[in-house]
Amino acid sequence: MSPAAPYDVVVAGGGPAGCAAALALVRAGRTVLLADAGTGPPKAGEALVSMGRLLLADLGVEGPVLGTGHLPCHGNLSAWGSSELHAVDFINDPYGHGWHLDRPLFDRRLRAAARAAGAEVAERTAVRRPSRQRDGSWRLVLRDRSGGGERTVRCRWVVDATGRGAAIAVRSGARRRTGDRLTALHLVLDPAPQTATDGRSLVESDQDGWWYTALLPSRQRLVAYFTDPDLPVATGRGAERFRDRLLATRHVSRRARPHGLTTLPPPRRAPAHSAHLDRVHGNGWTAAGDAAAAFDPLSSQGILTALYTGLSAGQAVDARLRGDRTALADYAAKVATARTTYQHGHRAVHAQETRWADRPFWARRQRHTRPNPHPTKGRTSP
Repeated sequence: MSPAAPYDVVVAGGGPAGCAAALALVRAGRTVLLADAGTGPPKAGEALVSMGRLLLADLGVEGPVLGTGHLPCHGNLSAWGSSELHAVDFINDPYGHGWHLDRPLFDRRLRAAARAAGAEVAERTAVRRPSRQRDGSWRLVLRDRSGGGERTVRCRWVVDATGRGAAIAVRSGARRRTGDRLTALHLVLDPAPQTATDGRSLVESDQDGWWYTALLPSRQRLVAYFTDPDLPVATGRGAERFRDRLLATRHVSRRARPHGLTTLPPPRRAPAHSAHLDRVHGNGWTAAGDAAAAFDPLSSQGILTALYTGLSAGQAVDARLRGDRTALADYAAKVATARTTYQHGHRAVHAQETRWADRPFWARRQRHTRPNPHPTKGRTSP
């Protein structure tokens, strides 16, 4: 291992939250190492709502990150609470349209922006064995997943942006709280023979969960079903059961058929549950993004929240290192407010779907709910 190198902050996780934190910190004059482990399958089909451009502008990276390569989303459709489609168009949105992201490209551009701003970026590098030293610093082992070995670094603070697992925060004593068991079953379908022109996202509920579909910048189509892992649709005969349920939909199947549904591989699975930490900062660490609070994809707030909490965490850590002892509590209050707002909206949206109140999926989500007449307002996609 090489000799330890001093940094003000090591950010573990090179997604939107980690990059936003790194950008905020380097622009405040901090020495920052951003470590991106690059684990897991490539993410596809994620969207950024129109307000995201404001956060990217605050970070100074709107132009480079939202350049060519993403697909504009000018509205969304939903069959929720009835079999009829309800449309929300973004023509009157003061912030413009949203985006169906090429997620790997989006993340690469954010990391490139962090590097250009002055952060050291370690690609395919995992943070391992964090330990707090007697002098208050951190000792971290960085493992190069490309076969480049390990090195040890030291820093004054760690930002945990490692995703739902919140590896560093949990190791430091924080506890993970989960709100449900929502699971995504998803496939990316081949491009249709004829170019599709409707870039709107579509949500359609059924008795055991809900569907989402959208065109991707590649002109492939993402189809995803969100349900609970203990329900029959999520167990056994994966490809066959997924295809049968997809063909039974009224609206999603119409958009999926041109992309070919004769033979489908088994869908991939991904966690989609709500979760949060019981505390988002501790002795020398702060959590951001999904590590701090992960939301049900129906909210369409995942990347927006990641950017917001990453930026806010970076600002709070800089202020704390300057001696402001209220900065982290203020950051925790921001995360708590975001969670409360999300929970109210989550309950209200699920309350509107009353057709299957006796089915386990909906019964689990409709306790202590109240209706909302506009379940798709403000959403680009789930």
